[in-house]
This record gives sequence, structure tokens and C-alpha cells, in this order.
Amino acid sequence: MAALLNFPGDDEIRLRGMFCSHFMDSSLFLSLAPTVDVCYSSRKRSRVTAPSIIGEELLQTAPLLKKQLTCCSIDALPDECLFEILRRLPRSQERSIAACVSKRWLMLLSNIQPSEDMEVVQKGENLLRSSRKPLPDLNYPEPSVSALNSSIESGGYITRCLEAEEATDVRLAAIAVSNTSRGGIGKLKIRGGNSTCKATDAGLSAIGHGCPLLRVLSIWKVPLITDAGLAAIADGCPFLENLDLCQCPLISDKGLIAIAQKCPNLTSLTIDSCSGVCNDGLQALGHGCSKLLSISIKDCPLVGDKGVSSLVAHASSSIMKIKLQNVNISDVTLAVIGHYGKAVTNISLNALQNVSERGFWVMGNALNLVNLTSCTISCCPGATDRGLEAIAKGCPRLKMLCIKRSQNLSDTGLKSFTGSAKMLERLQLEECNGITLVGVFEGLLNCYSRFRSLALIKCLGIKDITCHLEELPTCMSLQYLTIRDCPGFTSCSLSMVGKLCPSLQQIDLSRLVGVTDAGILPLLESSQSELVKVNLEGCVSLSDASISSLVKAHGSSLKFLSLKGCKEITDRSLLSISANCSVLKDLDVSCCSISDFGVAAIASAKQLNLRTLSLSGCSEITKKSLSFLEKMKESLEGLNLQQCKLINTHVVGSFEEKIWWCDILS
Repeated sequence: MAALLNFPGDDEIRLRGMFCSHFMDSSLFLSLAPTVDVCYSSRKRSRVTAPSIIGEELLQTAPLLKKQLTCCSIDALPDECLFEILRRLPRSQERSIAACVSKRWLMLLSNIQPSEDMEVVQKGENLLRSSRKPLPDLNYPEPSVSALNSSIESGGYITRCLEAEEATDVRLAAIAVSNTSRGGIGKLKIRGGNSTCKATDAGLSAIGHGCPLLRVLSIWKVPLITDAGLAAIADGCPFLENLDLCQCPLISDKGLIAIAQKCPNLTSLTIDSCSGVCNDGLQALGHGCSKLLSISIKDCPLVGDKGVSSLVAHASSSIMKIKLQNVNISDVTLAVIGHYGKAVTNISLNALQNVSERGFWVMGNALNLVNLTSCTISCCPGATDRGLEAIAKGCPRLKMLCIKRSQNLSDTGLKSFTGSAKMLERLQLEECNGITLVGVFEGLLNCYSRFRSLALIKCLGIKDITCHLEELPTCMSLQYLTIRDCPGFTSCSLSMVGKLCPSLQQIDLSRLVGVTDAGILPLLESSQSELVKVNLEGCVSLSDASISSLVKAHGSSLKFLSLKGCKEITDRSLLSISANCSVLKDLDVSCCSISDFGVAAIASAKQLNLRTLSLSGCSEITKKSLSFLEKMKESLEGLNLQQCKLINTHVVGSFEEKIWWCDILS
């Protein structure tokens, strides 16, 4: 210390200075720490030889030294070393912060499995070493039981949905890492596209590692995900309950077998357009998932009787909903459903070309579908009169039947079915051209008192009856009637329907071009109850007289009225509506011959509180109507002004600012 204080001459202590003017020179001799005090001589005397020699060497070695300096970073470590460092971070905000450093760190963090997590491993070792309660970590205190339960519950119900370009591996890894401390997410939906979705097995594996409480997984149109990704979900998500796979061509039986082995809590399974799925995967699900409540298999050509029958037979004690569409099954599967379907409540069978009449007959005569309440049959050539009658007799609790595109069903089968289905409440027939209006009338008279709703859609056999029936018995239980797109049904038949069904509350006569005032007026006269919902869309032959009679008779109860496309409807109908309707909430007068005067009449009705109003395609409406509509701002929630050519977008924009809470289409 004395020698240091007695330094002679020009030499002195230099504090926190640089030894050399060039940064590369200084790095050869001194530490880069800026707070180090260094003792050296002042550079007053010129030095000739040494600096020149060192400078030449530095010119040759500078690039190598610079490379060595830049490599002195944690990113220079290989993935194995960096993985060992990151897996020792606590499962909290530290990992989320570390994931923000780079994409590499994020993907490494997302690959940490619970068995590789040092925090989990150390806790397990401490519990094995001592039965005493371990001392708490003051830096990271353990949450209480209530806090832990709340975090698990909140984590189990967190939902994330990724659409198209958003569905990437990086996004999935970020979701997994950011929610690890809360147990991960509970519901994940990936809505991809065949050309835009870039999610692969790496992203799905990250979800499996970081979301152990995942309960719902839905994957649509993700072509790059394979069985490996689904196996990662099975390994890390044992509480999975709902699995929905749609248009995933690389997923096969291997992925489903992994789910069956490690996800025993699965209750809902949907497989749609997965060409790689065969019978083995469904068999494994039947053996391993005894809690299945709902299965839906659609457009899987490799699925046959072996897979579906095994799945239904092994899950017979719990399965309640079955939907099969365009799969390669035969009568055998329907026989198995009829024998083992004691718990089934809902069945939907679509496009089963290999199922004959015998399959439906055996399914019904098995007499085990005692809890079936809803049945939908579409595009099945085996749905005949005999099969339909067997279903009615074998399903004593059947309440709803929907049959679509069945050319083998006739009036005889409809009559026998309605006579056997004592609990039937709803019947829908769509594109069943073998059914006539006589068969419908006989079926209605054959129904029991529980029958409430009848829908006839696109049935070409529904035509006017040539003979006139003087006395018709009544069906007092029918309340909801839909006759849509039946070109042979005219006003003559409508007047007969009014006499047969006097208790109607909802009527849908959409696109019946043959219906005129001559049919509507008798229907209203025969009505003994109050109409609540009336849909006359596309009835181009109706005039203001029918609407005036309708609102005068049922204005106090009418809540929904659609006159879309009725070109003969003018402002007179709106005047009658404004004067007689007191509880109307939804009004559609699109493409009608109304003007600003009719809109003013509707807006001025004090007792009228419309929620939605559609004026789409009304070419006579101008911007004057907007000032009238402003009076309805207290109740109006939806307004359709599309294709109103006399109202420009600038005026509509100003109107939107005044009633910003209203959803306006323009």
C-alpha cells in the first residue's frame, strides 16, 4: 500500500478507465467490468515498437476473438443443456417470462413433461424421504388447499379457440406454457383449413405436456396432425371427456387406441371424414371407455359392422346418443343397437345404403329401445312401412320422428306408425314423395292426445284432394303446423286443414305459391286459439285483406310475423299491424311494396315495441324512414336495410351513431 502511495513521476492511479483506446486491445489485458479500479502508468511517453507488433497480431486475430466473445452466451448451449436449465425453473411466472425470450426457449419449455419437471420430482422425493410436512419455500410459498382447488377449477374451464392461420405450433406452445401454473386449459378448439392451418404434432404435444386438465378437444381440418399428436394428448390429458375430430386424414386407429388406453373418462366421441379410421380404433374405445354417452361417426368409409357393433355393445350401459352417417354398416349393426340400446335416447341414421328393411325391423322388434325418445332417419332405402311400424311398437317412449328422403314410405306406414306411437309429440316428413294429403289426415286422426307438431317439407305427394269431405273430425292437440315448399298444396287444402286443426298456435306456410286469400281467411275463421307465430314467406298471392284479417283476429297474441317476398303487401297491412298488434316483437316485410308512409305508421304505434324489423329489398323506402325509425330506438335491437337502393351508406352511418346499440345490416 505504501509503494502504491509513493508512486513517482507521471505515473498515477487511474480509476475506472480504459487501458487502451481500442476496445479489442483492452479486452486482451483487462476485465470488461466497468467498476474495477486498476493501477497503471499514464501513457505520456510514446511507445514505438511494442504497439506496432501487437497491432499487427490483433489485425490477424480480431475476427476470431470477436467470434469467441459473441459465443459467450447461454444461447450457445445445445438444446440438451438448455433444457436441463429450463426444467429447473418454478412452474409459475418464471417459465412464462422465459418463454418470451425466443421461439427456441418457448418450444423447449413446452416439451417439459411432468415426469421431467424438477419441481415435481423434488416434491415427490421429499415426500418419500420423510413423512413429516416439508418446510415451506419462502420464495415460492405453496398455495392453500382452497387456492389449489380454485386454480384447478379455473384451469379446467379455460377455453381457447384458434382459427385458420392462428393455429400454429408456436401459438399452441404459448397457450400451454402460459397456463401451466393453473393446470392448463380445459377446452381447446382448432378450426383450421386444409391450406392455411400449420399446426402439427409438436403443437399438440405441447398441449399434452402443459394441460393435464384438458377436458374438451376439437380438431377440424388440420391435415398435418397424426397419431403421434393424439398419443401425446392421451399421455398428458387423462381427464379428457370430449373428442371431436373432423377431416384429419393422418389420424388412424393408433391414435384412437392411445386415447382408449389412457382416457377412461371419455364421454363424447365425434369422428367426421377421417379416412384413416377403421374398426380397430372403435373396438379399443369400446373396451377402454366405458363412460361413453354420445358417439357420432360420419363419412368414414373404412368403418363397418365390426367397429360400430363392438363399440355399442361394450358401452351399452352408458351410451345415450348414436349418430351414424355414410358408414359401411349393414343390418347387423342395427340389430346390435336394438339389442344393447337400453340406455339410448337419441338415434340418427343417415345415408346407410347397405341397411335393408330387415335391419329396421329387427332393431324395433328387439324391444330393448325402451328409452328412445328421438329418431331421425335420412336417405335410408330400408326405411319402409314395415320397418317404421316395428320402430313404433318397439320404442314405447318415442316422442319425435324425423324422416327425410324416403321414397319407400307410404300412407299405410304413416297411419300404422301414428297408431302405435302413443307418446309421439313431433313428426317431420321431408322429401317423402309417397305421402299424400289423405295419409296425413288419416295419420292426424290416428294420433294420440300428446301429438303437438307436424312438418311437411318438400313433399311432392302433398296435393289438393279432389273429393270434398263434408264432415271432418278434428285434431285438437295439434298446435304447430309447417307446410313448406309443397307446390301442389293450395288454398283448397288449406281451408280443410283449418277445419281439421282448430287449435293451431304457430303456422309456417313458407313458399306456398298456390295459397291465396281464399285459403287464409277460412283458416283464420276456423281457429279457436290465439296465433303466436305466423310465417307467410314467399306466399306471393296474398294481399292486404289476409293480413288485415289476421291481425284483427290475433293481434293481441301475435309475436312473430314474416311477410318476406309477398309483393302484394302494401302500406295498408302496416297500418293494420300498427293499429291491432300490441305484443309483436319480430316483423319481416322484406321485398314488399311498402313506402315511407308504412314505416311511419309502424314507428308511430305507441303500443308496439318491435325488437327486430327487416325492410330488406323495399325499393320505395327512402332516407326519410330513418327519422321515423329513430322513434323506435328504445326497443329496436335489429334492423335490416340491405338492398334499399334509395338509402345511401353515408346516411345509414349517421343513423348508426344515433342508435349504436342496434345491429344494423345495410
